[in-house]
Amino acid sequence: MSHLQTYLDFARETAWQAGQLTLGYFQTGLRPDFKADESPVTVADREAERLIRRRIEQTFPGHAIVGEEFGASADSDESSHRWIIDPIDGTRSFVRGVPLYGVLIGLEIEGVCRVGVAHFPALGEMVSAASGLGCWWNGRRARVSNVARLEDALVAHYDAAAFAKHGKQAAWEQFQRTANYRAGWCDAYGYLLVATGRADVMLDPVMNPWDCAPFPPILQEAGGYFGDWQGNVTIYGGEAMATSLALLPQVLNITQTTE
Repeated sequence: MSHLQTYLDFARETAWQAGQLTLGYFQTGLRPDFKADESPVTVADREAERLIRRRIEQTFPGHAIVGEEFGASADSDESSHRWIIDPIDGTRSFVRGVPLYGVLIGLEIEGVCRVGVAHFPALGEMVSAASGLGCWWNGRRARVSNVARLEDALVAHYDAAAFAKHGKQAAWEQFQRTANYRAGWCDAYGYLLVATGRADVMLDPVMNPWDCAPFPPILQEAGGYFGDWQGNVTIYGGEAMATSLALLPQVLNITQTTE
């Protein structure tokens, strides 16, 4: 496990440094550019990714890198170790001065996500984990909630309109009818909320790998589930959700049977 601890410590420090960089731009009226898919990007996104990539290249020169802003390194399909990074997850929140944005760093080893860090610099929160080493939230152990019924659950999501846009409206309507409370505007922060027991389910009808690479080990080590809507632990399902193992059968009963 010593090598995983080394990777975890490195990812924590790197996420913190990138977060400090982003705070220099936060709430300064920074204007975004827009990518081909109409998602926003700023100079802070690009500079934070450059910082993360530079640290990885200097410390682990044999490791591959995949980042949202600058793509995959030339050896991304060949290396046994691949870092997957999103320098600012929640750029829409970031440019509006809302603190619900995060720096995400995950490490795949032989195709399995083993290390994950999600740092929310404007909130001063970091959740991190490595396989077999527990899940940690600002220095203390993190666990999913003990809520056992979906009727009592808090369900988090990013954008209610996204469910219909991506063919998940029937499932979303069932969650609205069943859950106790439905909280929006979460982005990656919703997964931190589930891992720390403050929300019980997080739903994303569409997902890119760099938006979620830290979360399989984080949720697993917190006693929960992260994966697609069919029950597969993956960051490549094109969709994502997180919940506790107690609620997982009830959640899957909706996500697997509604279209």
